[in-house]
Amino acid sequence: MASITVIVADPPYGRERVYTALRFSLLAMHEGHTLRLFLLEEAIYTAKRGQEPQEMPALLDERMPNCGEMLKAAIAKGAEVKICGVCAKERGIAEDDLVEGATIGSMRNLVEWIVDSDKVVSF
Repeated sequence: MASITVIVADPPYGRERVYTALRFSLLAMHEGHTLRLFLLEEAIYTAKRGQEPQEMPALLDERMPNCGEMLKAAIAKGAEVKICGVCAKERGIAEDDLVEGATIGSMRNLVEWIVDSDKVVSF
C-alpha cells in the first residue's frame, strides 16, 4: 500500500474541495493506504472545533456536510493531520482550538511528508 500526503488550502465551506479531499482520504485509508493531511491557508478552519454547518441553500432541509466530523473520522482511522503554523497564527487559531488529533505544524513538516510519501495530492 502507498503512503499518501494530501494538501488542502481552500476553506471547508466555501467550495467543495475540502469535502472532496476528505472523501478521498477516508477512501484511501479504507483501502489500506497510509495518509497524512496538511491543511494550510483557509483550510485550517477544517480542524477548528465546534463547527455547525447550516442548511444547503438549494435544499433547505439538508445540512452541509460537517467537515470537522469527517476530519475527526479520518484521524480516528489513523490519518496524521497538521495545520500550517504560520496560517494558524495569522488567523488567531491555537492548538487548543483544534479537534483532537490535529496539531500545528510547519512547512518543514510538509516538505518531510512530501519527500517521504509515495504519492502527493493537492486539492
